[in-house]
Amino acid sequence: MYDLKICGGKLIDGTGAHAFTGDLAIQDGVIVAVAPSIEGEARRTIDARGKLVTPGFVDVHTHYDGQVTWDELLEPSSAHGVTTIVMGNCGVGFAPVTPGREEWLIQLMEGVEDIPGTALSEGMTWGWETFPEYLNALDERKAIIDFGAQIAHGPLRAYVMGERGARNEPASPDDIAQMRQLVREAIEAGALGVSTSRVLGHRAMDGEPVPGTFAAEDELYGLGYGLQDAGAGVFELAPAGADGQGLVDAPKEVDWMGRLSAEIGRPITFALLQNNTEPDLWKDLMRESMAACEHGAQLHPQVAARQAGIMIGLETHYAFAKRPTFQRLNEACESHDQLVQELRKPEVKAAILGEADLPPNPDDIWDMMITAVQGMLDQIYVLGDPPNYEPTEADTVAAIAQARRVEPLDLAYDLFLEQDGHALLLMASFNYFEGNHDVIREQLTHPWSVSGLSDGGAHCGMISDGSNPTFMLTHWARDRERGERLDIEWVVKKQTKDTADLFGLSDRGTLAVGKKADINVIDHDQLTLMSPWMAYDLPAGGRRLLQEASGYEYTIVSGEITRENGKITDARPGRLIRGAR
Repeated sequence: MYDLKICGGKLIDGTGAHAFTGDLAIQDGVIVAVAPSIEGEARRTIDARGKLVTPGFVDVHTHYDGQVTWDELLEPSSAHGVTTIVMGNCGVGFAPVTPGREEWLIQLMEGVEDIPGTALSEGMTWGWETFPEYLNALDERKAIIDFGAQIAHGPLRAYVMGERGARNEPASPDDIAQMRQLVREAIEAGALGVSTSRVLGHRAMDGEPVPGTFAAEDELYGLGYGLQDAGAGVFELAPAGADGQGLVDAPKEVDWMGRLSAEIGRPITFALLQNNTEPDLWKDLMRESMAACEHGAQLHPQVAARQAGIMIGLETHYAFAKRPTFQRLNEACESHDQLVQELRKPEVKAAILGEADLPPNPDDIWDMMITAVQGMLDQIYVLGDPPNYEPTEADTVAAIAQARRVEPLDLAYDLFLEQDGHALLLMASFNYFEGNHDVIREQLTHPWSVSGLSDGGAHCGMISDGSNPTFMLTHWARDRERGERLDIEWVVKKQTKDTADLFGLSDRGTLAVGKKADINVIDHDQLTLMSPWMAYDLPAGGRRLLQEASGYEYTIVSGEITRENGKITDARPGRLIRGAR
C-alpha cells in the first residue's frame, strides 16, 4: 500500500529529459516508483491525466529570515509551486546578534529589503545569539515548505566588530580570522552558505550601507576560507554595480570572485541584472564569468525570470505622496475608501496637480524615488489584469496620455484611482532597457546561470516577484511566440534540479526513485498568474504585496498535499534544511 500515487500525468522529471506519460508512487515522503504504469493500491490516488507533474521548485533567493519565525505559509512563494526556499541573501539576516542589538538588525533588514520594521519587531520571537542557535530555533518551526538559511555578512561583521563593523570601518586580521571561524561554525551547524552585498543602494534605515559593502579583498577571502574550512556552502553576493549606482570595472569585479572560487573550490553566485545606467555591464560580467569558469572557477550569475519592476500605486510608492494636499488628506481620512473618495473630487485633483512636492529625505532612496516617478512616465506601464510583464512602448503612461491628448500626470492621477484605488502601475527598473525580454532570455540561457532573484518575503511594498516560477511556466514555456519559447523541460530543470544542485540539495529537484517527494501537479493550459494586490496581514498591520495563481492542482511536500485546487490544507511538512544533502 503506497501512501500516494499520481497516475497518468505528463512527467517532467527535472533532468531536462523529454517529458513522458506515466505514474509516480510515494511512500514515507519519498518517491519509490516512477514508471509508465505502477501496479498496487494507494491510500490516495491523484488522476493527473492531461496535467504536468514536476518536481517542486527550489527558490534560492528569498528573505523570509524573520517571517519564518512566525509564519507557516511563507507566501507568496509557496503559492507558486515552490517547495524549498533559501534565505539569508544579500548580506542581511538575523544571526549572529549581540544581545541588545536585535532592533539594529531589524532596521538593517527594513532598510535593505523593505520589510516593515514594525512587523518584524512585533512578529519575531528571538532567543538566540549565535548562528547555530538561530538554526536551533528554526528547527522547532513547522511550515508549508522547507527552508534553509545562509549566514549573512552584515550581522556577522557587526557581531565581530561592533560599531566599527556596522559603520564599515576596515576589518583587522583578527576580525577576519574570527569571521572566518564563525562562517565555518555556521556551515558545520547547517548553514547553506554565506552572503554579502557590495551594492551602494543597500542601506540600513540610518542611511549607512550594509556592513561589508566596502570590504577589502582579504575580508571577502576570509568569508570564503570559512566555506573551504567546512568543505561546503555557497558564496552568494549582490556585486558592486548591480543596482546601477557607480561605474564598475567588470573584469576587476569578476576577477576576485573567480580567483576566490577557484582557490576554495566552492561555487559563487552573484546577482546579474541589466541597469539603465550601464546597459551593457551585464554582458561584460557574463563574459568575464564565463572566462573565469574556463580556468577552474564556479561562477553562477543569478538571473531573474522577468524585468525587475516596481509597483507604483496609491498603496505603494504613490507619485503624489509628497504633495501637501495629499499628505493632509492622507492623515485626515480614516480609511482607504474615504481617501479615494476625496481624491476623486475635481477640486482636490486640481489642487494636488497644481502643487510642488515637499523636499524628500535625501537619506531615503525610496522617498526620493516618489518625486522621480513623475518624470519617468515614459518608463511606467499600465500593468493590466491579467498582468502584462512584457508591455510595449504604447502601454506607457506617457504614450497613452499622448494618444488621449491629455497631460501624463493628469492621466497618472486618474489611473491610480482605478479599481477603487487599488490599481498598480509597473515601473520597469532593471532588465527592460529596450522594452522587451530578449536580454532576460539571453541571461537565462547562459550555461552557468541559475534562476533566482525572486526576493520572496522582501520589498513588501513595491515588488511581487515570488511568482517567478509561474511566470517561467507561462510566459517562457507557453505564451511567447513559438520561436522565442523555451522548452518546458528546460524551464522546469532551471528551477528544480539546477537550483537544488547549486546548494548541494541533491535529495530533491528531480522525479526519481529515492528523491524527496516534493511535487507539483499543474494544469499547464489553464495556469494563470493573477494580478498582485496589497494585503495588510503582517504583524502590526504591516503591508505586503501578494500574488496568486490558478492552475496548481496539487503541491506536495515530503509526500503530503499542502495545496489542493488552490486551497491550503492543514499539512505543515516543511522543515529546516541543515546543510547539503
